[in-house]
Amino acid sequence: MDADGSRRRWTRRQTLAVLGAAGLGGCLTSSGGPSTPFDEQYDLSTTHDISDWERLDRGWAAPSSAPAVETLETEVLVENLEVPWDLSFAGDGTLFVSERVGRVKAIDGEEARVVAEPADAIDAEAIAPGEDHESWWVEGGEGGTLGVAAHPDYPDPSLVYVYYTADTDAGKRNRVVAFDPGVENPSESAGEIIEGIPADGIHNGGRLEFGPENYLWITCGDAGQAPKAQDPSTLHGTVLRVKPNGEPAPGNPDLGSEADSRIYTYGHRNPQGIVWLPDGTPVVSEHGPDGRDEINRLEPGANYGWPEVRRREAYPGSGVHRPLANSGSPSWAPTGSLFYTGEAVPSLTNRMLVGGLFSQQLLVATVTRPGGELPPAENGSRHEGAWTDDAYTVTTHTTLQNELGRIRHVEQGPEGEIYLITSNRDGRAKDPFPTERDDVLVRLSGE
Repeated sequence: MDADGSRRRWTRRQTLAVLGAAGLGGCLTSSGGPSTPFDEQYDLSTTHDISDWERLDRGWAAPSSAPAVETLETEVLVENLEVPWDLSFAGDGTLFVSERVGRVKAIDGEEARVVAEPADAIDAEAIAPGEDHESWWVEGGEGGTLGVAAHPDYPDPSLVYVYYTADTDAGKRNRVVAFDPGVENPSESAGEIIEGIPADGIHNGGRLEFGPENYLWITCGDAGQAPKAQDPSTLHGTVLRVKPNGEPAPGNPDLGSEADSRIYTYGHRNPQGIVWLPDGTPVVSEHGPDGRDEINRLEPGANYGWPEVRRREAYPGSGVHRPLANSGSPSWAPTGSLFYTGEAVPSLTNRMLVGGLFSQQLLVATVTRPGGELPPAENGSRHEGAWTDDAYTVTTHTTLQNELGRIRHVEQGPEGEIYLITSNRDGRAKDPFPTERDDVLVRLSGE
């Protein structure tokens, strides 16, 4: 189906569709807060034991072969989305898709509906399908309705968490709010999770993911104020780790009496992807300046150096956490990512997949433990040297160059399939994008 609900023929199982549905109001009271304390509306208790994580594999090993990127094929499932930004599969199989223009859609079999349109979200825009003008700076800049994550026990509680840029009396701010798609009037079912995340036309972060222990992880950009990324009393350039109600997660680092206790790491520029290796190790992908994009292993309380350190040669002796990979001068523009554990595309199993915006490609990163056999680096890049984090060795390959355009996010489905979304209608795509069918939801297949 097209995003407006018109029907088209499917070549495989009819599992996904999008119907144009009437928007529903936001979830906040006029005062900006929930009408009832969040913990009194919903039972947010959930397990926080990593041994309950279905993807846990403490003895995992990275592949020693190169990924068979030449065998990958794409199948377009949905056309004419408006700058989709994130995907989240809930426990009951429902797929939630955020669109930067201000809404979240729930897709369940052949039924789809708009489940959230935050009333105070900024008025971001999408250019028309097939628009041949590269506007680069559409209304809303890099802000809008961004990350989405279903509660780990969804549909009980029936909560979906959304990260979006809001217009407030103090100017633009990013916030995380929970919505309940299951009630008649979602405007009465809000829960504030995080307020006052710095926002700007650039570097808004925005990714939401529930990790292996069912804590909510939130990536925050520096909002164009780079020096503040070195100040853990602010949320600029940070990764947050909180309980489902927004309180600091136990075990968060102590960064000093002035620091925000929700912060797990700081010194980031614009992190937009977070995954976990099968043993539970968190890894982020983040945008750099003029290239110098990075993949970083997160350690509690660590400083990742922005803006003081970003060039490879500056890391040794700097005292900041070294990256697993740094692109150097080429720009990946890495965004939403996935550590793939499924079997539908076997050559990508146990590899990290990262969407590329400016590079208009999919980045495939093999993360190898010390002593493990490394995959060939021909037609790829090995990231090693005094500037790298020696906990792993990363080998990167690329694929789908200019086949789909700007790949915004990669997600694993409940049956081990791989799904991609594009952001070709955000004014920044290079020719021949956007096409008349953009933006799209795609399923990936291959050897």
